[in-house]
Amino acid sequence: MLKNVQEPAERVVANVERVIVGKHAEVRMAMVALLCEGHILIEDVPGVGKTMLAKAISKSVGCTFRRIQFTPDLLPSDVTGLSIFNQKTQEFEFRPGPIMAQVVLADEINRATPKTQSALLECMEERQATIDGITYQMPSPFLVMATQNPIEYEGTFALPEAQLDRFMLRLKIGYPKPMEEIVILDEQKRKHPIDELRQVTDAEELRQMQLAVKEIYVDQAIAEYIVRLTTATREHGDVYLGASPRGSINLYRAVQATAALEGRDYAIPDDVKQLAVPILAHRLIVKSQASLREVDPEAIVREVLAQVPIAETSGATA
Repeated sequence: MLKNVQEPAERVVANVERVIVGKHAEVRMAMVALLCEGHILIEDVPGVGKTMLAKAISKSVGCTFRRIQFTPDLLPSDVTGLSIFNQKTQEFEFRPGPIMAQVVLADEINRATPKTQSALLECMEERQATIDGITYQMPSPFLVMATQNPIEYEGTFALPEAQLDRFMLRLKIGYPKPMEEIVILDEQKRKHPIDELRQVTDAEELRQMQLAVKEIYVDQAIAEYIVRLTTATREHGDVYLGASPRGSINLYRAVQATAALEGRDYAIPDDVKQLAVPILAHRLIVKSQASLREVDPEAIVREVLAQVPIAETSGATA
């Protein structure tokens, strides 16, 4: 069962790394979200490869890909689709929007108005969209990868907490190292590597991988450790709103996917420690007085990790 997850997943990671150079940890984290049927928020400065990561993943898994460029004048119907009256048939016909793809890139999501951002809520959580009273199911697999620039605030709308909570994890790609940037320049001398990227798996195999990940054993003690961590974020003195139960569920699922990627059929506490910051930090709302002291949600999660003890597991940990 593990080979059915680890081998194709490693193929996808290696294929994506032909485009995204020197970001092995970030690419593996995106693969974890894909295996867990979770959504990804990529928050970083322009030009570091946020869009390329989404394109490379969709090409590698052979899924349908659509890009939505979020702008202030974008309407909810531009995202979900709308019903148009057909003069020939004298009936309304549904024209699906770009959200009805298997991999959707929501580019610069914080540039759209809250009304348009809210069009994604039902799609991301319930995997369906209700248009004119009719419910349409999202395709399977379904992954939303959203990007936003954390530096530029002019003409942007902050993502509401309900929207942030629907993203399984938040990634920061960061600048490449000097030697890696030289490799990028050399590879793109004649053409972009994304143009030659080939498919290494398909949607059906990906669905089987997602099912197999759910069978990974998670000891009761590790489940309790996850709950203690999320509870500690809610009780922290600098936090106004802590991690939600959805955060606990996402951390639990991501731990299973990480174990599968490592070739294990069981989870270990180190999996939780590795994933806690990207999965929990963006769900925290820091109190206003703590914000004035520039308290960082990621620092709070690291502090909680250092303080909350790990209980001994009773299951297989060999």
